[in-house]
Amino acid sequence: MDNSIIYAVGGVILGLIIGFIITKRVEKNNASKLIKEAKKNADLLLKEARSEGERLKKDKILQAKEKFIELKSEHEKVILSRDKKMAEAEKRTRDKESQISNELSKGKKLNENLERKTKDYNHRLDVLEKKQEELDKLHKNQVQQLEVISSLSAEEAKEQLVESLKGEAKNDAMAYIQSSLEEAKLTAEQEAKKVIINTIQRIGTEEAVDNCVSVFNIESDDVKGRIIGREGRNIRAIEAATGVEIIVDDTPEAIILSCFDSVRREIARLSLHKLVTDGRIHPARIEEIVKKTQKQIEQEIIEVGKRTVIDLGIHNLNPELIKMVGRMKYRSSYGQNLLQHSREVAKLCGVMAAELGLNPKLAKRAGLLHDIGKVPDAEADMETPHAILGMQWAEKFGEKADVCNAIGAHHDEIEMKSLLAPIIQVCDAISGARPGARRQVLDSYIQRLKDLEDIAFGFTGVKKAYAIQAGRELRVIVESEKVDDQKAADLSFSISQKVQTDMTYPGQVKVTVIRETRAVNIAK
Repeated sequence: MDNSIIYAVGGVILGLIIGFIITKRVEKNNASKLIKEAKKNADLLLKEARSEGERLKKDKILQAKEKFIELKSEHEKVILSRDKKMAEAEKRTRDKESQISNELSKGKKLNENLERKTKDYNHRLDVLEKKQEELDKLHKNQVQQLEVISSLSAEEAKEQLVESLKGEAKNDAMAYIQSSLEEAKLTAEQEAKKVIINTIQRIGTEEAVDNCVSVFNIESDDVKGRIIGREGRNIRAIEAATGVEIIVDDTPEAIILSCFDSVRREIARLSLHKLVTDGRIHPARIEEIVKKTQKQIEQEIIEVGKRTVIDLGIHNLNPELIKMVGRMKYRSSYGQNLLQHSREVAKLCGVMAAELGLNPKLAKRAGLLHDIGKVPDAEADMETPHAILGMQWAEKFGEKADVCNAIGAHHDEIEMKSLLAPIIQVCDAISGARPGARRQVLDSYIQRLKDLEDIAFGFTGVKKAYAIQAGRELRVIVESEKVDDQKAADLSFSISQKVQTDMTYPGQVKVTVIRETRAVNIAK
């Protein structure tokens, strides 16, 4: 039993050993096969690598050859271009050398000619100096002989010659001035008239005439007694509250309000209208109504100013200036409403500035504000010319320098510093001088005509003088024996300058000097 177990164990062990040996042999055979296949694959790979290397080598060689040929051709081109440039540079150098040599030869010839001419000139100068000395001697001898003959010294003769030349020069200067003025008129007057006429035609304004009296209409004469009140207390209360003189006369259904201040007159008119409508007329009620009306008028003044600047397209105007513009509605100048006049001037200035290529908005602004000095707040301001006062207010409330200068210079109180100033002056004259715009007092009108004639009579040789065409023209008749044609032109210019400096007038004054000679004989 024990032996069988041993044999069995030994057989198992022997079988294991044999199996292990067989397995090793099989693995060895497989490994040898794998090695052989790997060697074959390696050989194949080496062959392929060699063939690929040869192919790449050939390609690189071909590429290198092509690159070499390309670089060689480019290098040859560069060399050829350099050779060509060098040849051209050499050619230019040779041309310049030949040109320089030609110029040198010419310069040499010129130098020789110059030296020859210099010698000739020096010789001539010597001759001229000798002749000049001889002429000086002869001139001195002639002067001495002339002094002996004429019994005048050389200085006296010079003075007479200078005086005669002065007279001739003065006549020539006046002739030149006259011709220059005529030429300027021909060229400039036509264009200026065109601009002014176009401006006037494009601006249409209403003619407004105010005065110092307002008429308050009433329904019946019974109302007059209620306005007067017991012992006149109501009318005295109204006059004290408004500062307006109330005239109650026999005029039917009318009461006259008299005051130089249009604002006060308007306050009195509206207050009376409210009192008559309400029916309660007594001093306490009068004071209450007048105060309310004053506030209403002040608000209306501001509204009028705002509407005016909006209608004219003016922006960023100071509220105080807007208030002054509104107050111009209740002011008049020579019967012309000041606000209407300022609106008209603003429109004229805008159109004229546009025609001349200037800023029309700035021109409108200056045109609207040019007469704000005519609505002073205090009595002290009345002593300052309205143009200067308006300029000061414009500067105070931040207006531009050109606008301020135009306001101050539109009546020539200060010097004009911009093109805006003469435009304002011209448009102000156009608005004030057109027919029907203003109403002048007869006495002042006659005095102005008389002053024009007196200016003409202040010059020597004036025989008669007539102011015609409402003072727009001055006809001067001179004595032909004392004034010749040249002096007549000089006299016309002098009179016009005198009128321009001594008088104030709207528009312009034409001065015409008439000189005539009459030969009269009587046949018997």
